[in-house]
Amino acid sequence: MEKQPIHVIGGGLAGTEAAWQIASAGIPVILYEMRPNRYSGAHHTEHFAELVCSNSFGAMASDRATGLLHEELRQLGSIVISKADEHAVPAGGALAVDRGQFSQDLTETLAQHPLIEIRREELRAIPEGIVVLATGPLTSPDLAADLQRLTGMEYLSFFDAASPIIVGESINRDVAFLASRYDKGEAAYLNCPMNKEQYLRFQQELCVAEQVELKDFDRENAKFFEACLPIEELARRGEDTMRYGPLKPVGLSDSRTGERSYAVIQLRQEDKAGQLWNMVGFQTNLRWGEQKRVFQMIPSLENAEFVRLGVMHRNTFLNAPQLMQSTLQFKQRPTLLSAGQLIGTEGYTAASAGGWLAGTNASRLALGKETLTLPTTTMMGALFEFISSASPKHFQPMPPNFGILPDLGEKIKSKPERYGRYRDRSLADIKTFVAELSI
Repeated sequence: MEKQPIHVIGGGLAGTEAAWQIASAGIPVILYEMRPNRYSGAHHTEHFAELVCSNSFGAMASDRATGLLHEELRQLGSIVISKADEHAVPAGGALAVDRGQFSQDLTETLAQHPLIEIRREELRAIPEGIVVLATGPLTSPDLAADLQRLTGMEYLSFFDAASPIIVGESINRDVAFLASRYDKGEAAYLNCPMNKEQYLRFQQELCVAEQVELKDFDRENAKFFEACLPIEELARRGEDTMRYGPLKPVGLSDSRTGERSYAVIQLRQEDKAGQLWNMVGFQTNLRWGEQKRVFQMIPSLENAEFVRLGVMHRNTFLNAPQLMQSTLQFKQRPTLLSAGQLIGTEGYTAASAGGWLAGTNASRLALGKETLTLPTTTMMGALFEFISSASPKHFQPMPPNFGILPDLGEKIKSKPERYGRYRDRSLADIKTFVAELSI
């Protein structure tokens, strides 16, 4: 019986990886890419897997989050990482590529596969059957509208301003205190107190810190965020603006002293285990170096380790915890899968990882097999578990980081040793996972 083709929408990193994995499983694929007939605001070529921001896939060392993800993908047979290794250029400790050769090679490789049919057209609606949606953060308006109808979400595409996320172990708990405003409910926030002198110095530095220059297609959408202003803009609007906004101290007192601070920065728990904390109300357009410099002025954050710094850009992403399973299937339509920035993962390597899982599970659906979830002790497994189980109310895109991995079960103060132990556990478990796949 002739197999029905699987539709993959989007020729970025996730779509490229997904199409390859499906075809490698012996299932025909129709890969849709609207370029060159229509370009997004960020793309410049018609090649698949175009790297639009940087030519770097991040740190190579496997005791770094992205490096560990690279190694997991190598063991799983990722076409994207294989080509990245082949076209690598010197970049210190990072995996960087000749982006022109890299994208061209992937385009030619997919075009030569007998089971991959490439259609250079814009899809305006999601097809029936098994589909992998990998259209990225600049999904075309018609397709985004169809996805909006399918999911019932109020909106998908907007000018996104995301707050920084901090590793819990790097927060000075001798200064920060756990409390909820007016002691309502469970104490779910870590509070970083400031006296008047500290606050005024912080406010002044925010006003002069260097910002990122927005791209044209981002700047056009910035007007939508008057209700969600960057923290530096609030600082410029007056000495006390932040104290009547996200830094208000009202209803918060340190149980250790009974005192109320002049201003308070609140950190909200980002994950189930409390290993990651979000800086509430700190959406920002400051340069990353400036964010570290200024935010580490906050008492208790002087040694803060950031797993994600604040960003501002136009972004289309799904509220994945509400809509998706860790298999990357939609809860309400299991034959529809998605990957890449659209589901709230950040970075080239994470997009490739999502493409691998979505493509692999799409092919397994076509073959009548059970879909896969990866061990949560692996970086891939932990990332997809996070995006499917985080709080829907506060969900923001997440890059690979060690903070989302399950606890090791013992306290290890040395960061290199701790990360090394995470790596060893992950690589052992991915090796077992691959071995069981081939049985």
